[in-house]
Amino acid sequence: MLAARAQALKRLKSQHPFVEEGHLLSKLMAYCSKEAHSCVEKAAMICFVKLRILEPDEDASLRGQTIYEAMEEDELQGLVPFFVSTTLGTTGSCAFDNLPEIGKQLQRFPGVWLHVDAAYAGNSFICPELKPLLKGIEYADSFNTNPNKWLLTNFDCSTLWVRDRIRLTSALVVDPLYLKHGYSDAAIDYRHWGVPLSRRFRSLKLWFVLRSYGISGLQHYIRHHIKLAKRFEELVLKDKRFEICNQVKLGLVCFRLKGSDKLNEKLLSIINESGKLHMVPASVGDRYIIRFCAVAQNATAEDIDYAWDIIVDFANELLEKEQHDELSEIMNRKKQDTLAQKRSFFVRMVSDPKLYNPAINKAGTPKLSMELPSPVVSRGSAPIIRTQSSVDHNSWISWPLAFLFNSNNEEKGSNVSLRFRHLDTNVRPTSSRRNSGAGSSPSPENELDYVNVQQQQLEQRSPRRSPMVVRKASGGRDNLN
Repeated sequence: MLAARAQALKRLKSQHPFVEEGHLLSKLMAYCSKEAHSCVEKAAMICFVKLRILEPDEDASLRGQTIYEAMEEDELQGLVPFFVSTTLGTTGSCAFDNLPEIGKQLQRFPGVWLHVDAAYAGNSFICPELKPLLKGIEYADSFNTNPNKWLLTNFDCSTLWVRDRIRLTSALVVDPLYLKHGYSDAAIDYRHWGVPLSRRFRSLKLWFVLRSYGISGLQHYIRHHIKLAKRFEELVLKDKRFEICNQVKLGLVCFRLKGSDKLNEKLLSIINESGKLHMVPASVGDRYIIRFCAVAQNATAEDIDYAWDIIVDFANELLEKEQHDELSEIMNRKKQDTLAQKRSFFVRMVSDPKLYNPAINKAGTPKLSMELPSPVVSRGSAPIIRTQSSVDHNSWISWPLAFLFNSNNEEKGSNVSLRFRHLDTNVRPTSSRRNSGAGSSPSPENELDYVNVQQQQLEQRSPRRSPMVVRKASGGRDNLN
């Protein structure tokens, strides 16, 4: 990106010689896919240029039309496209950008640098049958792959190819007197090829790998790992609880449990914590996926089966726990709803007994009279108290007591004595015939009910106590005074 920036600034400076370089720098725009590696974003930060991240298609592949439309839109706003980073084998799902389409579209924008990042998948192109994945590479200005990822070379080892090395080195040449030597024209000075002044001799370890395995040995190694990935894919597809999330072209398999992202996060967490297997997640298409890749040099099919058994065992345990938790949550919610319904019904029942007494609904809402006749009727020596409902109209204000009295009268010869703790009174319900049938629910709309209330004389009570009177209050409750 530094080389592409230097090239773009040189071209713009020739077109606008009187414009400050800082202003021209603010117009530069780079492009990459949402699935591109984070190093592209970091490079844009280092270069102080704008970066536009584009949406790939449903297969996580960046298309040529998407690039073209973005560049057209930015040019209309006065910006200058100068760099495009494509990926062959994305980090998240090993997807491949459509390089032929992108290369053709970039022909309309001369001077734009096309970089191809093939850090993982680029190693597999030593196999002739995988060369079709390189289609469109003829449009590239630079190409990168990392032998330490899939070519049996120790970290770190990254190889870079450029179409025109002069464009690369001219952007990074700093040649003070103390760094000059007499072999500048005879040898390649790699201090002009990158940011650091000096570098380790990384090519030596790669040379040893090539001499040890040979091209055929490295090809066999890559083909074997692709077969292992295909075997794992078959195992995942056999279990309907899982799904494959990428096109398995090389050695990476992306899968997930059918369910929420949180469920897959829990599954990966418990697997990695067990120490039996280690996998790395990714987010592709705004979905949480689990990435499986055989990285051991001597991995076998039995190792793949063992790994799948571990995944299935932890998945079974997790799903059973999730089902139990879900069932418990449903039962708790049902209990809470039932309790809330009972509380609500109790409140409505106390305030309006019509809600649970069909007899009252059939009779209709009674009309209350504001004139309250005396409820005391003299019969012999003991006073007889009449309820409000038995005077001249029906009332359901005294429903709770009427329900209690009438339910006790259903049994012949019952003689139940009720004592109120806050009163010096015993209440005995008398036997009376009800208007409703034998199986109907009790109602205050019965025939005249007489309640004999006998006042008991208590010892050491004040003689000034007022005579006991039972009357109905207009508020809907029975007050016994």
